Amino acid sequence: MLRGIFRTKNLDDILASSQEAGHTLKRTLGPINITLLGIGAIIGAGIFATVGTAAAGDAARPGAGPSLMLSFVITAVVCAFTALCYAEMAAMVPISGSAYTYSYATMGELVAWIIGWDLMLEYAIGNVAVAISWANYFRSFMQDAFGINIPDWLATDFRTARKIPGLLDHAPHIFGYPIVFNLLAFAIVALITVVLVWGIKESAGFNAGMVMVKILVLIFFIGALLYFVSPSKMAENWHPFQPAGWGGTLAGAAVVFFAYIGFDAVSTVAEETKNPARDLPIGIIASLLICTVFYVVVAAVFTGAMPYGDLVKRLATEQAEPLTMALNHVAPQARWASAVVAFGSVVAHTAVLLVFQLGQPRIFFSMARDGLLPPVFAKVHPKFKTPHVTTIMTGVIVGGFAAVMSIDEMVDLTNIGTLFAFVLVCVGIIILRYKEPNRHRPFRVPFGAWPLPLMGAVSCVFLMYYLPPTSWWRFVAWLLLGLAVYLSYSYSRSEIGKQIGRSRITAPWLMLMALGSFLLAIGLLTIPHDASLKDLLSQLSGGFAGARQTFIGAILIVVGVIAAAAGTLIGLVQKK
Repeated sequence: MLRGIFRTKNLDDILASSQEAGHTLKRTLGPINITLLGIGAIIGAGIFATVGTAAAGDAARPGAGPSLMLSFVITAVVCAFTALCYAEMAAMVPISGSAYTYSYATMGELVAWIIGWDLMLEYAIGNVAVAISWANYFRSFMQDAFGINIPDWLATDFRTARKIPGLLDHAPHIFGYPIVFNLLAFAIVALITVVLVWGIKESAGFNAGMVMVKILVLIFFIGALLYFVSPSKMAENWHPFQPAGWGGTLAGAAVVFFAYIGFDAVSTVAEETKNPARDLPIGIIASLLICTVFYVVVAAVFTGAMPYGDLVKRLATEQAEPLTMALNHVAPQARWASAVVAFGSVVAHTAVLLVFQLGQPRIFFSMARDGLLPPVFAKVHPKFKTPHVTTIMTGVIVGGFAAVMSIDEMVDLTNIGTLFAFVLVCVGIIILRYKEPNRHRPFRVPFGAWPLPLMGAVSCVFLMYYLPPTSWWRFVAWLLLGLAVYLSYSYSRSEIGKQIGRSRITAPWLMLMALGSFLLAIGLLTIPHDASLKDLLSQLSGGFAGARQTFIGAILIVVGVIAAAAGTLIGLVQKK
Protein backbone atom coordinates (compact mmCIF):
# COMPACT_ATOMS: atom_id res chain seq x y z
CA MET A 1 0.00 0.00 0.00
CA LEU A 2 2.59 2.53 1.08
CA ARG A 3 5.47 1.65 -1.24
CA GLY A 4 9.01 2.03 0.00
CA ILE A 5 8.34 3.96 3.22
CA PHE A 6 11.19 2.07 4.91
CA ARG A 7 13.48 2.20 1.90
CA THR A 8 16.86 3.61 2.86
CA LYS A 9 18.89 6.08 0.86
CA ASN A 10 22.32 4.88 -0.24
CA LEU A 11 25.13 6.74 1.50
CA ASP A 12 26.87 7.35 -1.81
CA ASP A 13 23.68 8.95 -3.16
CA ILE A 14 23.41 11.11 -0.04
CA LEU A 15 26.99 12.32 -0.47
CA ALA A 16 26.47 12.93 -4.20
CA SER A 17 23.33 15.03 -3.63
CA SER A 18 25.35 17.51 -1.56
CA GLN A 19 27.53 18.26 -4.60
CA GLU A 20 24.69 19.22 -6.95
CA ALA A 21 24.98 22.69 -8.47
CA GLY A 22 23.06 25.31 -6.52
CA HIS A 23 22.86 23.12 -3.40
CA THR A 24 26.48 23.33 -2.18
CA LEU A 25 27.50 25.06 1.04
CA LYS A 26 30.85 26.79 1.61
CA ARG A 27 33.51 24.88 3.64
CA THR A 28 35.21 27.36 5.99
CA LEU A 29 35.18 25.86 9.54
CA GLY A 30 38.07 24.18 11.37
CA PRO A 31 38.26 22.13 14.62
CA ILE A 32 38.44 25.20 16.90
CA ASN A 33 35.38 26.73 15.20
CA ILE A 34 33.53 23.43 15.62
CA THR A 35 34.44 23.10 19.31
CA LEU A 36 33.41 26.69 20.01
CA LEU A 37 30.12 26.17 18.18
CA GLY A 38 29.51 23.15 20.41
CA ILE A 39 30.28 25.11 23.58
CA GLY A 40 28.18 27.98 22.24
CA ALA A 41 25.19 25.66 21.86
CA ILE A 42 25.64 23.75 25.12
CA ILE A 43 26.42 26.46 27.69
CA GLY A 44 23.32 28.59 27.66
CA ALA A 45 19.77 28.52 28.93
CA GLY A 46 20.31 25.14 30.58
CA ILE A 47 22.98 26.09 33.12
CA PHE A 48 21.64 29.62 33.59
CA ALA A 49 17.99 28.61 33.97
CA THR A 50 17.42 24.94 34.91
CA VAL A 51 19.73 24.31 37.88
CA GLY A 52 17.32 26.00 40.30
CA THR A 53 14.31 23.87 39.34
CA ALA A 54 16.43 20.71 39.07
CA ALA A 55 17.86 21.18 42.57
CA ALA A 56 14.62 22.29 44.26
CA GLY A 57 12.09 20.19 42.37
CA ASP A 58 8.48 21.17 41.78
CA ALA A 59 4.96 19.74 42.05
CA ALA A 60 5.64 17.22 39.28
CA ARG A 61 9.05 15.91 40.36
CA PRO A 62 11.36 15.70 43.41
CA GLY A 63 14.47 17.90 43.66
CA ALA A 64 18.05 16.68 43.39
CA GLY A 65 19.45 19.00 46.09
CA PRO A 66 23.26 18.89 46.34
CA SER A 67 23.24 15.63 44.33
CA LEU A 68 22.68 17.93 41.34
CA MET A 69 26.44 17.45 40.85
CA LEU A 70 25.79 13.75 40.36
CA SER A 71 22.81 14.53 38.09
CA PHE A 72 25.13 16.43 35.75
CA VAL A 73 27.58 13.53 35.70
CA ILE A 74 24.82 10.99 34.94
CA THR A 75 23.51 13.13 32.09
CA ALA A 76 27.04 13.68 30.78
CA VAL A 77 27.60 9.90 30.64
CA VAL A 78 24.32 9.44 28.73
CA CYS A 79 25.30 12.22 26.33
CA ALA A 80 28.83 10.79 25.95
CA PHE A 81 27.46 7.50 24.57
CA THR A 82 25.39 9.45 22.06
CA ALA A 83 28.21 11.90 21.30
CA LEU A 84 30.46 9.03 20.23
CA CYS A 85 27.70 7.77 17.91
CA TYR A 86 27.21 11.26 16.46
CA ALA A 87 30.96 11.54 15.94
CA GLU A 88 31.08 8.30 13.93
CA MET A 89 28.05 9.26 11.84
CA ALA A 90 29.20 12.83 11.23
CA ALA A 91 32.67 11.72 10.12
CA MET A 92 31.27 9.02 7.85
CA VAL A 93 28.37 11.10 6.42
CA PRO A 94 29.49 14.76 6.52
CA ILE A 95 26.08 16.12 5.47
CA SER A 96 24.15 18.98 7.07
CA GLY A 97 21.05 16.91 7.93
CA SER A 98 22.34 15.54 11.27
CA ALA A 99 20.18 12.74 12.74
CA TYR A 100 17.68 13.10 9.88
CA THR A 101 20.30 12.12 7.28
CA TYR A 102 21.69 9.32 9.43
CA SER A 103 18.21 7.82 9.90
CA TYR A 104 17.53 7.99 6.15
CA ALA A 105 20.63 5.88 5.54
CA THR A 106 19.80 3.30 8.21
CA MET A 107 16.06 3.02 8.89
CA GLY A 108 14.36 4.42 5.80
CA GLU A 109 12.26 7.31 4.58
CA LEU A 110 9.41 7.28 7.13
CA VAL A 111 11.75 7.11 10.12
CA ALA A 112 13.91 9.84 8.55
CA TRP A 113 10.85 12.04 8.14
CA ILE A 114 9.80 11.39 11.75
CA ILE A 115 13.24 12.33 13.09
CA GLY A 116 13.48 15.40 10.86
CA TRP A 117 10.09 16.55 12.12
CA ASP A 118 11.11 15.62 15.67
CA LEU A 119 14.29 17.73 15.46
CA MET A 120 12.09 20.81 15.17
CA LEU A 121 11.32 20.23 18.87
CA GLU A 122 15.02 20.53 19.67
CA TYR A 123 15.99 23.42 17.43
CA ALA A 124 12.95 25.55 16.55
CA ILE A 125 10.68 24.98 19.56
CA GLY A 126 13.68 24.82 21.89
CA ASN A 127 14.77 28.19 20.58
CA VAL A 128 11.36 29.67 21.37
CA ALA A 129 12.06 28.82 25.03
CA VAL A 130 15.61 30.19 24.80
CA ALA A 131 14.42 33.46 23.23
CA ILE A 132 11.83 33.97 25.99
CA SER A 133 14.45 33.20 28.66
CA TRP A 134 16.86 35.62 26.93
CA ALA A 135 14.24 38.36 27.17
CA ASN A 136 13.83 37.75 30.93
CA TYR A 137 17.56 37.97 31.62
CA PHE A 138 17.97 41.00 29.35
CA ARG A 139 15.34 42.85 31.38
CA SER A 140 17.14 41.94 34.61
CA PHE A 141 20.47 43.08 33.18
CA MET A 142 19.10 46.45 32.03
CA GLN A 143 17.48 46.97 35.44
CA ASP A 144 20.53 45.97 37.53
CA ALA A 145 23.20 47.60 35.36
CA PHE A 146 21.51 50.78 34.12
CA GLY A 147 18.29 51.15 36.10
CA ILE A 148 16.26 50.92 32.88
CA ASN A 149 12.87 49.31 33.36
CA ILE A 150 11.45 47.79 30.18
CA PRO A 151 7.61 47.81 30.30
CA ASP A 152 6.03 44.47 31.13
CA TRP A 153 3.69 44.64 28.15
CA LEU A 154 6.72 44.64 25.80
CA ALA A 155 8.37 41.63 27.42
CA THR A 156 5.53 39.26 28.35
CA ASP A 157 3.24 36.90 26.46
CA PHE A 158 -0.52 37.34 26.85
CA ARG A 159 -1.12 34.09 28.77
CA THR A 160 1.48 34.98 31.40
CA ALA A 161 0.23 38.59 31.50
CA ARG A 162 -3.21 37.37 32.58
CA LYS A 163 -1.63 35.92 35.75
CA ILE A 164 0.10 39.20 36.69
CA PRO A 165 -2.28 41.55 38.56
CA GLY A 166 -2.74 44.91 36.82
CA LEU A 167 -0.56 44.21 33.78
CA LEU A 168 -3.40 44.02 31.27
CA ASP A 169 -5.01 47.13 32.75
CA HIS A 170 -1.84 49.22 32.40
CA ALA A 171 -0.96 48.00 28.87
CA PRO A 172 -1.88 50.15 25.84
CA HIS A 173 -5.28 49.28 24.34
CA ILE A 174 -6.47 49.28 20.71
CA PHE A 175 -10.23 49.02 20.19
CA GLY A 176 -10.50 47.92 23.81
CA TYR A 177 -8.00 45.07 23.52
CA PRO A 178 -4.72 45.18 25.52
CA ILE A 179 -1.49 45.10 23.49
CA VAL A 180 0.86 42.57 25.12
CA PHE A 181 3.69 40.74 23.35
CA ASN A 182 7.34 39.84 23.89
CA LEU A 183 9.11 42.34 21.62
CA LEU A 184 12.51 41.54 23.17
CA ALA A 185 12.28 37.85 22.25
CA PHE A 186 11.20 38.67 18.69
CA ALA A 187 13.97 41.27 18.27
CA ILE A 188 16.84 38.97 19.30
CA VAL A 189 15.64 36.22 16.93
CA ALA A 190 15.44 38.77 14.09
CA LEU A 191 19.01 39.94 14.79
CA ILE A 192 20.35 36.37 14.88
CA THR A 193 18.58 35.59 11.60
CA VAL A 194 20.33 38.51 9.86
CA VAL A 195 23.74 37.32 11.11
CA LEU A 196 23.10 33.75 9.91
CA VAL A 197 22.02 34.85 6.43
CA TRP A 198 25.17 36.99 6.23
CA GLY A 199 27.51 33.98 6.31
CA ILE A 200 28.66 30.90 8.23
CA LYS A 201 32.20 32.22 8.83
CA GLU A 202 30.86 35.47 10.23
CA SER A 203 28.37 33.54 12.37
CA ALA A 204 31.16 31.31 13.75
CA GLY A 205 33.28 34.38 14.57
CA PHE A 206 30.36 36.03 16.36
CA ASN A 207 29.81 32.82 18.32
CA ALA A 208 33.49 32.54 19.31
CA GLY A 209 33.39 35.98 20.92
CA MET A 210 30.26 35.12 22.91
CA VAL A 211 31.74 31.79 24.07
CA MET A 212 34.74 33.58 25.56
CA VAL A 213 32.48 36.01 27.41
CA LYS A 214 30.21 33.40 28.96
CA ILE A 215 33.10 31.18 30.05
CA LEU A 216 34.63 34.19 31.82
CA VAL A 217 31.29 34.95 33.47
CA LEU A 218 30.92 31.36 34.74
CA ILE A 219 34.45 31.53 36.15
CA PHE A 220 33.48 34.84 37.79
CA PHE A 221 30.36 33.23 39.31
CA ILE A 222 32.36 30.31 40.70
CA GLY A 223 35.02 32.66 42.12
CA ALA A 224 32.43 35.05 43.62
CA LEU A 225 30.60 32.30 45.50
CA LEU A 226 33.87 30.85 46.78
CA TYR A 227 34.81 34.36 47.98
CA PHE A 228 31.53 34.92 49.84
CA VAL A 229 31.06 31.33 51.13
CA SER A 230 33.93 29.29 52.55
CA PRO A 231 34.52 25.73 51.26
CA SER A 232 33.83 24.36 54.76
CA LYS A 233 30.44 26.11 54.84
CA MET A 234 29.64 24.74 51.38
CA ALA A 235 30.48 21.24 52.59
CA GLU A 236 27.97 21.68 55.43
CA ASN A 237 25.27 22.77 52.99
CA TRP A 238 25.81 19.63 50.91
CA HIS A 239 24.07 17.60 53.64
CA PRO A 240 21.77 15.83 53.08
CA PHE A 241 23.33 15.05 49.72
CA GLN A 242 20.22 13.36 48.28
CA PRO A 243 17.24 14.90 50.10
CA ALA A 244 14.78 13.06 47.81
CA GLY A 245 16.91 9.96 47.28
CA TRP A 246 17.85 8.56 43.89
CA GLY A 247 14.47 9.57 42.51
CA GLY A 248 15.39 13.23 42.97
CA THR A 249 18.86 12.74 41.48
CA LEU A 250 17.51 11.00 38.38
CA ALA A 251 14.67 13.50 37.97
CA GLY A 252 17.30 16.24 38.18
CA ALA A 253 19.30 14.46 35.46
CA ALA A 254 16.24 14.49 33.20
CA VAL A 255 15.79 18.24 33.77
CA VAL A 256 19.42 19.28 33.31
CA PHE A 257 19.55 17.28 30.08
CA PHE A 258 18.36 20.58 28.58
CA ALA A 259 21.74 22.02 29.60
CA TYR A 260 23.53 19.50 27.36
CA ILE A 261 21.41 19.92 24.25
CA GLY A 262 23.59 21.41 21.56
CA PHE A 263 26.58 19.14 20.99
CA ASP A 264 24.57 17.37 18.29
CA ALA A 265 23.92 20.73 16.57
CA VAL A 266 27.58 20.68 15.56
CA SER A 267 26.80 17.91 13.08
CA THR A 268 24.46 20.23 11.15
CA VAL A 269 27.47 22.23 9.86
CA ALA A 270 29.22 19.15 8.45
CA GLU A 271 29.00 20.46 4.88
CA GLU A 272 30.67 23.72 5.96
CA THR A 273 33.61 22.02 7.70
CA LYS A 274 37.01 21.88 5.97
CA ASN A 275 37.91 18.38 7.16
CA PRO A 276 34.73 16.85 8.65
CA ALA A 277 36.24 13.38 9.11
CA ARG A 278 38.71 14.81 11.63
CA ASP A 279 37.16 18.06 12.87
CA LEU A 280 33.60 16.94 13.69
CA PRO A 281 34.56 14.17 16.19
CA ILE A 282 37.02 16.57 17.84
CA GLY A 283 34.43 19.33 18.12
CA ILE A 284 31.61 17.11 19.40
CA ILE A 285 33.62 15.30 22.08
CA ALA A 286 35.77 18.27 23.18
CA SER A 287 32.78 20.60 23.63
CA LEU A 288 30.94 17.97 25.70
CA LEU A 289 33.94 17.38 28.00
CA ILE A 290 34.66 21.08 28.56
CA CYS A 291 31.03 21.86 29.36
CA THR A 292 30.69 18.92 31.78
CA VAL A 293 33.59 20.20 33.89
CA PHE A 294 32.00 23.66 34.10
CA TYR A 295 28.58 22.22 34.92
CA VAL A 296 29.74 20.04 37.81
CA VAL A 297 31.72 22.89 39.39
CA VAL A 298 28.83 25.35 38.99
CA ALA A 299 26.43 22.80 40.53
CA ALA A 300 28.84 22.29 43.45
CA VAL A 301 29.18 25.99 44.34
CA PHE A 302 25.48 26.70 43.69
CA THR A 303 24.20 23.98 46.04
CA GLY A 304 26.96 24.86 48.52
CA ALA A 305 25.89 28.51 48.61
CA MET A 306 22.11 27.83 48.60
CA PRO A 307 21.10 25.33 51.32
CA TYR A 308 18.39 22.98 50.09
CA GLY A 309 15.98 24.14 52.80
CA ASP A 310 16.24 27.74 51.63
CA LEU A 311 16.12 26.84 47.95
CA VAL A 312 12.77 25.01 48.10
CA LYS A 313 11.15 28.06 49.74
CA ARG A 314 11.96 30.29 46.78
CA LEU A 315 9.36 31.17 44.17
CA ALA A 316 9.49 29.48 40.78
CA THR A 317 10.25 32.85 39.18
CA GLU A 318 13.32 33.20 41.42
CA GLN A 319 14.47 29.63 40.68
CA ALA A 320 14.26 30.47 36.96
CA GLU A 321 17.27 32.79 37.43
CA PRO A 322 19.28 30.56 39.79
CA LEU A 323 22.77 32.05 39.47
CA THR A 324 21.71 35.61 40.24
CA MET A 325 19.48 34.21 43.02
CA ALA A 326 22.48 32.48 44.62
CA LEU A 327 24.59 35.66 44.48
CA ASN A 328 21.78 37.75 45.97
CA HIS A 329 21.37 35.15 48.72
CA VAL A 330 25.01 35.22 49.88
CA ALA A 331 25.79 38.87 49.04
CA PRO A 332 22.63 40.98 48.66
CA GLN A 333 24.74 44.13 48.77
CA ALA A 334 26.80 43.13 45.71
CA ARG A 335 24.27 44.09 43.01
CA TRP A 336 27.15 44.63 40.57
CA ALA A 337 27.97 40.90 40.78
CA SER A 338 24.40 39.98 39.85
CA ALA A 339 24.59 42.40 36.92
CA VAL A 340 27.75 40.66 35.65
CA VAL A 341 26.07 37.23 35.80
CA ALA A 342 22.91 38.60 34.15
CA PHE A 343 25.08 39.99 31.34
CA GLY A 344 26.80 36.62 30.95
CA SER A 345 23.43 34.90 30.76
CA VAL A 346 22.28 37.28 28.02
CA VAL A 347 25.44 36.47 26.03
CA ALA A 348 25.06 32.73 26.69
CA HIS A 349 21.46 32.72 25.52
CA THR A 350 22.44 34.66 22.42
CA ALA A 351 25.09 32.06 21.52
CA VAL A 352 22.58 29.21 21.93
CA LEU A 353 20.07 31.05 19.77
CA LEU A 354 22.69 31.48 17.08
CA VAL A 355 23.77 27.83 16.93
CA PHE A 356 20.23 26.42 17.10
CA GLN A 357 18.96 28.92 14.54
CA LEU A 358 21.90 27.77 12.42
CA GLY A 359 20.95 24.09 12.83
CA GLN A 360 17.22 24.10 12.06
CA PRO A 361 17.46 25.66 8.55
CA ARG A 362 20.02 23.04 7.57
CA ILE A 363 17.63 20.25 8.60
CA PHE A 364 14.95 21.82 6.38
CA PHE A 365 17.59 22.25 3.65
CA SER A 366 18.48 18.53 3.65
CA MET A 367 14.84 17.42 3.76
CA ALA A 368 14.01 19.64 0.76
CA ARG A 369 16.97 18.21 -1.16
CA ASP A 370 15.39 14.77 -0.66
CA GLY A 371 12.01 16.00 -1.90
CA LEU A 372 10.28 15.74 1.49
CA LEU A 373 9.78 19.53 1.62
CA PRO A 374 9.18 22.05 -1.22
CA PRO A 375 12.26 22.67 -3.45
CA VAL A 376 12.46 26.34 -2.47
CA PHE A 377 13.75 25.21 0.94
CA ALA A 378 16.91 23.85 -0.73
CA LYS A 379 17.96 27.17 -2.26
CA VAL A 380 21.40 28.64 -1.39
CA HIS A 381 22.08 32.38 -1.45
CA PRO A 382 24.25 33.16 -4.53
CA LYS A 383 26.52 35.55 -2.60
CA PHE A 384 26.58 34.40 1.03
CA LYS A 385 26.33 30.63 0.26
CA THR A 386 23.89 30.07 3.13
CA PRO A 387 20.42 28.42 3.03
CA HIS A 388 18.78 31.84 3.24
CA VAL A 389 15.17 30.78 2.53
CA THR A 390 14.99 28.29 5.39
CA THR A 391 17.02 30.59 7.67
CA ILE A 392 14.57 33.46 7.20
CA MET A 393 11.56 31.13 7.49
CA THR A 394 12.91 29.65 10.74
CA GLY A 395 13.55 33.15 12.09
CA VAL A 396 9.99 34.25 11.33
CA ILE A 397 8.47 31.13 12.93
CA VAL A 398 10.66 31.17 16.07
CA GLY A 399 10.41 34.95 16.50
CA GLY A 400 6.66 34.94 16.00
CA PHE A 401 6.03 32.17 18.52
CA ALA A 402 8.51 33.63 21.03
CA ALA A 403 6.59 36.93 20.93
CA VAL A 404 3.29 35.39 22.00
CA MET A 405 4.00 32.06 23.73
CA SER A 406 4.76 31.12 27.34
CA ILE A 407 7.93 29.28 28.32
CA ASP A 408 5.86 26.75 30.33
CA GLU A 409 6.78 23.14 29.58
CA MET A 410 8.94 24.10 26.58
CA VAL A 411 12.02 22.61 28.24
CA ASP A 412 10.41 19.20 28.82
CA LEU A 413 9.01 19.09 25.26
CA THR A 414 12.44 19.92 23.84
CA ASN A 415 14.08 17.27 26.00
CA ILE A 416 11.82 14.42 24.91
CA GLY A 417 12.24 15.28 21.22
CA THR A 418 16.01 15.41 21.52
CA LEU A 419 16.26 12.17 23.51
CA PHE A 420 14.18 10.42 20.86
CA ALA A 421 16.57 11.65 18.16
CA PHE A 422 19.51 10.39 20.22
CA VAL A 423 17.94 6.92 20.49
CA LEU A 424 17.64 6.66 16.71
CA VAL A 425 21.24 7.79 16.12
CA CYS A 426 22.54 5.15 18.56
CA VAL A 427 20.43 2.43 16.90
CA GLY A 428 21.59 3.67 13.49
CA ILE A 429 25.23 3.00 14.39
CA ILE A 430 24.42 -0.66 15.13
CA ILE A 431 22.48 -1.06 11.88
CA LEU A 432 25.17 0.52 9.68
CA ARG A 433 27.96 -1.55 11.25
CA TYR A 434 26.19 -4.67 9.93
CA LYS A 435 24.68 -3.20 6.78
CA GLU A 436 27.89 -1.58 5.47
CA PRO A 437 30.78 -3.10 7.44
CA ASN A 438 33.40 -2.19 4.82
CA ARG A 439 32.58 1.51 4.55
CA HIS A 440 35.43 3.82 5.56
CA ARG A 441 34.93 5.17 9.07
CA PRO A 442 37.44 7.94 10.00
CA PHE A 443 36.13 7.68 13.59
CA ARG A 444 34.65 4.57 15.19
CA VAL A 445 32.72 4.15 18.44
CA PRO A 446 35.07 2.05 20.59
CA PHE A 447 34.40 -1.53 21.81
CA GLY A 448 32.43 -2.70 18.78
CA ALA A 449 28.98 -2.21 17.29
CA TRP A 450 26.83 -3.08 20.29
CA PRO A 451 28.02 -2.07 23.81
CA LEU A 452 28.21 1.74 23.80
CA PRO A 453 25.47 2.46 21.20
CA LEU A 454 23.10 0.11 23.02
CA MET A 455 23.92 1.75 26.37
CA GLY A 456 23.33 5.14 24.77
CA ALA A 457 19.89 4.16 23.46
CA VAL A 458 18.79 2.51 26.72
CA SER A 459 20.01 5.40 28.89
CA CYS A 460 18.18 7.95 26.72
CA VAL A 461 14.94 5.96 27.07
CA PHE A 462 15.63 5.83 30.81
CA LEU A 463 15.80 9.65 31.01
CA MET A 464 12.65 9.96 28.87
CA TYR A 465 10.83 7.89 31.50
CA TYR A 466 11.50 10.59 34.12
CA LEU A 467 9.90 13.36 32.04
CA PRO A 468 6.32 14.35 33.02
CA PRO A 469 3.32 12.72 31.29
CA THR A 470 2.32 16.01 29.62
CA SER A 471 5.52 15.84 27.57
CA TRP A 472 4.54 12.41 26.25
CA TRP A 473 1.03 13.57 25.29
CA ARG A 474 2.37 16.52 23.32
CA PHE A 475 5.22 14.54 21.80
CA VAL A 476 2.85 11.93 20.35
CA ALA A 477 0.57 14.72 19.06
CA TRP A 478 3.53 16.43 17.42
CA LEU A 479 4.57 13.22 15.64
CA LEU A 480 0.99 12.73 14.41
CA LEU A 481 1.02 16.25 12.96
CA GLY A 482 4.24 15.36 11.17
CA LEU A 483 2.69 12.14 9.85
CA ALA A 484 -0.17 14.18 8.40
CA VAL A 485 2.30 16.35 6.48
CA TYR A 486 4.22 13.29 5.26
CA LEU A 487 1.12 11.52 3.97
CA SER A 488 -0.39 14.60 2.31
CA TYR A 489 2.82 15.94 0.65
CA SER A 490 6.16 14.24 1.26
CA TYR A 491 5.23 10.63 0.39
CA SER A 492 4.27 11.56 -3.18
CA ARG A 493 7.16 13.95 -3.83
CA SER A 494 10.22 12.31 -2.29
CA GLU A 495 13.20 11.54 -4.50
CA ILE A 496 13.11 7.88 -3.50
CA GLY A 497 9.41 7.80 -4.39
CA LYS A 498 10.25 9.17 -7.82
CA GLN A 499 12.83 6.40 -8.34
CA ILE A 500 10.40 3.58 -7.46
CA GLY A 501 7.49 4.96 -9.49
CA ARG A 502 5.14 6.53 -6.93
CA SER A 503 2.44 8.81 -8.32
CA ARG A 504 3.34 12.50 -8.00
CA ILE A 505 -0.28 13.32 -7.16
CA THR A 506 -1.40 12.53 -3.61
CA ALA A 507 -4.17 9.90 -3.69
CA PRO A 508 -7.52 10.69 -1.97
CA TRP A 509 -7.09 7.78 0.47
CA LEU A 510 -3.72 9.22 1.53
CA MET A 511 -5.36 12.61 2.13
CA LEU A 512 -8.00 10.86 4.24
CA MET A 513 -5.30 9.16 6.33
CA ALA A 514 -3.52 12.52 6.69
CA LEU A 515 -6.77 14.16 7.86
CA GLY A 516 -7.25 11.39 10.42
CA SER A 517 -3.72 11.84 11.73
CA PHE A 518 -4.23 15.61 11.96
CA LEU A 519 -7.52 15.28 13.88
CA LEU A 520 -5.95 12.75 16.24
CA ALA A 521 -3.13 15.20 17.00
CA ILE A 522 -5.52 18.08 17.66
CA GLY A 523 -7.62 15.84 19.88
CA LEU A 524 -4.61 14.78 21.94
CA LEU A 525 -3.57 18.43 22.32
CA THR A 526 -7.10 19.40 23.39
CA ILE A 527 -7.79 16.93 26.20
CA PRO A 528 -6.44 17.86 29.68
CA HIS A 529 -2.92 16.48 30.06
CA ASP A 530 -2.83 16.56 33.85
CA ALA A 531 -5.72 14.08 34.19
CA SER A 532 -5.40 10.29 34.33
CA LEU A 533 -7.39 8.01 32.04
CA LYS A 534 -9.76 7.29 34.94
CA ASP A 535 -10.28 11.04 35.48
CA LEU A 536 -10.99 11.57 31.76
CA LEU A 537 -13.62 8.79 31.72
CA SER A 538 -15.20 10.23 34.85
CA GLN A 539 -15.39 13.67 33.20
CA LEU A 540 -17.03 12.20 30.10
CA SER A 541 -19.66 10.41 32.19
CA GLY A 542 -20.47 13.70 33.95
CA GLY A 543 -21.91 15.35 30.82
CA PHE A 544 -20.78 17.93 28.27
CA ALA A 545 -21.28 21.01 30.46
CA GLY A 546 -18.78 19.87 33.07
CA ALA A 547 -16.07 18.61 30.70
CA ARG A 548 -16.35 20.56 27.45
CA GLN A 549 -12.60 20.38 26.71
CA THR A 550 -12.49 16.63 27.29
CA PHE A 551 -15.58 16.04 25.13
CA ILE A 552 -14.21 18.07 22.21
CA GLY A 553 -10.86 16.28 22.40
CA ALA A 554 -12.53 12.85 22.58
CA ILE A 555 -14.74 13.61 19.55
CA LEU A 556 -11.73 14.74 17.52
CA ILE A 557 -9.84 11.57 18.47
CA VAL A 558 -12.77 9.32 17.49
CA VAL A 559 -13.31 11.10 14.16
CA GLY A 560 -9.55 11.00 13.52
CA VAL A 561 -9.39 7.23 14.12
CA ILE A 562 -12.38 6.67 11.81
CA ALA A 563 -10.85 8.82 9.04
CA ALA A 564 -7.45 7.12 9.32
CA ALA A 565 -9.03 3.64 9.32
CA ALA A 566 -11.22 4.52 6.31
CA GLY A 567 -8.21 5.80 4.37
CA THR A 568 -6.27 2.64 5.20
CA LEU A 569 -9.11 0.35 4.07
CA ILE A 570 -9.54 2.25 0.79
CA GLY A 571 -5.80 2.00 0.17
CA LEU A 572 -5.84 -1.76 0.80
CA VAL A 573 -8.81 -2.26 -1.53
CA GLN A 574 -7.17 -0.25 -4.32
CA LYS A 575 -3.97 -2.27 -3.93
CA LYS A 576 -5.92 -5.45 -4.68
